[in-house]
Amino acid sequence: MIEITPSGQEYLRGLLDKQDSDGTGVRIFVSRPGTPYAETCLAYCRPGEQKPDDQEFPYEGFSAWIEAASLPFLDDARIDYQADRLGGQLSIKAPNAKMPKVDPDSPLAERISYVLQAEINPGLAAHGGEVSLIELTDDPIAILQFGGGCQGCSAVDMTLKDGVERTLLEQIPELKGVRDVTDHSDRSNAYYS
Repeated sequence: MIEITPSGQEYLRGLLDKQDSDGTGVRIFVSRPGTPYAETCLAYCRPGEQKPDDQEFPYEGFSAWIEAASLPFLDDARIDYQADRLGGQLSIKAPNAKMPKVDPDSPLAERISYVLQAEINPGLAAHGGEVSLIELTDDPIAILQFGGGCQGCSAVDMTLKDGVERTLLEQIPELKGVRDVTDHSDRSNAYYS
C-alpha cells in the first residue's frame, strides 16, 4: 500500500500539530485516476471529514484516510520528505495512479471500480458527474450510485444503459447487470434538467 517514509511521517506530524483540531489526519486520493491527467492528492482530514468508504491507515501520531476508489491506483505509492538548504520538499510518487495493478485475476469489485474510474468517470466529469460502485451482489449485479451532475439528470437512464452498463458488461463478461440506487429526485446539481 502507501509507504510514508519516517521523514515523511515526521514532516506530516509537524504540519498536523499546527492545526487547530485534535485528531486531524490526512486524506489521500487520486484525482482523475487511470487517466494521463491523474494526480495524487493529500489533504488535511479533520475528525468526521473522512468519507464512509475511506480506509484508515494508522501511522505514528496520525492516521491517513485513503479513498476506497483510489486504493488500486495507490498500490506501491510512496510519500517522502527530503530536507534541503531551502527547507525541503514533500514528494508523492504513485506509479499506478495513471494505470493501477488490476488484471483479470483481480477481485471483481476492483475490476468494476477500475473501469468506472478509468473509462467512465472521465467522460462523466465533463458534466460534473461521477458514478461509483456501492455494492456487488452475489448474482453478480453491480449496485451503482451517481453523483454530481449525474444525480437527477434527465439523461441518466441513457447514460446508465448506453454508457455505463454496456461498457461494464463488455469489459467484465461475468457481470450480469447493473442497478442504479441514486435518489434522482434531487435535481439541484443535474447537468440536464
